[in-house]
Amino acid sequence: MSDTLTEADESRTTAAARTVTDVLQPRNVLLAGMLGIGLAAAGEWTGLLWGLLGALCAGLIPAGYIEWERKRGTWGDRHVVDRTKRAPIFFVILGSIGAGSVVMVLGHAPAGILTAMLALWVMTIFLLAVNTVWKISVDSAVASAVVALLAVVHSPWWLLSYAVTVAVCWSRVALGYHTVMQTVAGGALGAATSAAFLFV
Repeated sequence: MSDTLTEADESRTTAAARTVTDVLQPRNVLLAGMLGIGLAAAGEWTGLLWGLLGALCAGLIPAGYIEWERKRGTWGDRHVVDRTKRAPIFFVILGSIGAGSVVMVLGHAPAGILTAMLALWVMTIFLLAVNTVWKISVDSAVASAVVALLAVVHSPWWLLSYAVTVAVCWSRVALGYHTVMQTVAGGALGAATSAAFLFV
């Protein structure tokens, strides 16, 4: 009986973790976060358009690439558990964010959204470098970065949303994709990206 209950509890935990990691995957977090950052940076509705461009370049295009490669059989799912196969994804992210930043410069986008793009670009460089030797958590880094950036550009009250980052970290560990230290390292790196706003 106790074994049955334990298995049921583990099943519920896994299901909950799966839901959290799917709902709060980088693509979705960046879409919501960049819209908020763009709105705050512009101070008017046009910022939503810049935020959407940022989300497209930082989150949606990379997610589309991952899905394309998944269908080709390059990897099993979006999590790409084998870190040795992750480098192309990082290069796509860097190229996509770089291209989006050029468009923003030419379109005279608000400085705040440009700084956010730069912060995410730099974060990706560090993720790429660390990933060559250690499987740092990208999901945790993105969840942390978006909260930190929103806290700087909107209000310190956004720091309460680190509960969401903690949930992402928990889900990655619960599903066996990362260790606790890999998620903590990702979260710490993501938080550091907010420092870029100090120079705006």
